[in-house]
Amino acid sequence: MIPPLITILGPTAIGKTRFAVKLAAKYSGEIISADSRQVYKYMDIGTGKDLNEYVYRDLKIPCHLIDILHPSEEYNLYSFQADVEKSFNEITMRNNLPFLVGGTGMYLSSIIQNYKLSEKVNETQRINELDRLHHGSLKKILLKLKPWQHNITDLEDKERTIKGILVAESSSDAIPLRAKRHLVIGIMLQREEIRERITVRLKDRLKNGMIEEAEKLVDEGISYDRLKLFGLEYKYLALYLIGELNYNDMFQKLNSAIHGFAKRQMTWFRKMEREGVKINWMAPSDIEAAEKCIDKFLLDQ
Repeated sequence: MIPPLITILGPTAIGKTRFAVKLAAKYSGEIISADSRQVYKYMDIGTGKDLNEYVYRDLKIPCHLIDILHPSEEYNLYSFQADVEKSFNEITMRNNLPFLVGGTGMYLSSIIQNYKLSEKVNETQRINELDRLHHGSLKKILLKLKPWQHNITDLEDKERTIKGILVAESSSDAIPLRAKRHLVIGIMLQREEIRERITVRLKDRLKNGMIEEAEKLVDEGISYDRLKLFGLEYKYLALYLIGELNYNDMFQKLNSAIHGFAKRQMTWFRKMEREGVKINWMAPSDIEAAEKCIDKFLLDQ
């Protein structure tokens, strides 16, 4: 029998962890984090690990791919896919139900849409190289790699074209992926409510030690340039700590950047839907609807 994988996705600040933990508690589940920054130790507040939320009604839900690397180490899509495969196999061997939870679009797509990746790919470096090119040049690269290219959506958007190149370049020597039965649940609210949640959460994190967390990373030997590479919170905190931004400018620019990030997340999820991924959308309060969805999925399969 092909084992199931339940994915919980959605934009930042929507409450994915809390939602997934409640479901995992009911279904003897374990959570696999699909977040490109939560893999790093000492980066708790800025990445929103919310480790206290993994306990529900005195039951501690096991979580995977959190705090597995030092911030000085590199992590990429290939590493993530291999780590998910290992965690998935361990969870199913225990007869528990795996929940993939997060908002990093490419990481989620690599599992749900079964990318075939090679270890040769240095994802971060290659994305940076490709991003510097004009979209017209990127389309020529993709068509050269895949002259039989029929998916025109790969050619319509620069980000999608870069994704297509990464997948095409890394199609050999790929990780042997275990077949999975997928159910994807998306958590969503009205845009204005998400924006409000983002702003409230950012204020709370700044009051509760996010700046001090960045300072401790620097004390641990992480350079300001390295902090900037982590993006969003750590980028703007680095600019604040080196004096390029005052506190108010840091807050306003970071708040705006997180809003933009949430919008890009939704754009990525909509692309996944156009590519054939069925996402069952619901509100963060719709736990009963999610349970019915999971019950039907498990029964049908």
